[in-house]
Amino acid sequence: MTELMDIFWHPKYVVIILELLGALILGLMVGYERSYRGRAAGMRTYGFVCMASCAMTTISGYPELWFGMHIDVGVVDPTRVIQGIITGIGFLGAGVIMRDGLNISGLTTAASIWAVSAVGILVGVGFYVPAIFLALVLMIVMLWGSKIERFFPAHHAVAVTLHFKKDFTPDENTIRRVFDDQCYRIANGSFATMVRGGEFEWRFVAVSLNRYKSTSLIGLSNVLSKVDGIQDCYFSHSRN
Repeated sequence: MTELMDIFWHPKYVVIILELLGALILGLMVGYERSYRGRAAGMRTYGFVCMASCAMTTISGYPELWFGMHIDVGVVDPTRVIQGIITGIGFLGAGVIMRDGLNISGLTTAASIWAVSAVGILVGVGFYVPAIFLALVLMIVMLWGSKIERFFPAHHAVAVTLHFKKDFTPDENTIRRVFDDQCYRIANGSFATMVRGGEFEWRFVAVSLNRYKSTSLIGLSNVLSKVDGIQDCYFSHSRN
């Protein structure tokens, strides 16, 4: 009976359980920002990633408890476990990156998922204070990072799709002048064009020259809708 109790319970299990709970709480804290902003990966995703990373790291720290303590596993290299965690989380992060034409989204979520796995690893190896510090830094950057960015000079990018009328041949210089007048510059190397049934479709990225003087997306749509030959136009922030 005593031997059976030793298999199902060990004093070190208390430490392991507390580490898992701590990693879960830190992951939920970081994931709250994504849930608040309505992202696909939210509190549960971050909590699971952080706790699972902690669990896999913790396993390597207690090899003497493996297999009911009947087999002497010896020393386990935790760095190999950490390497596997980082690789696996990379696949999860890649799944949240979405591309719609010239607009790419999900990079911040992917990076933060990868970072929160490091929080779990820190908890798993016993670096509790660094783990809490990293979780708090991630929360601060994700919650207020965009507000801090507004204090620094920046040139936001706009993904533009122009659909021209049938049998109309658009002129690149004319379109460039229109964007120049609205304080935008068409990024070199971003042009993509397609012709279908005699109708041209252009896609490119326009970069604002001054965030305070550049026309808004609604203003751009009003201006472009009046340009001769343009049938439809679509704008979106080319952001992460």
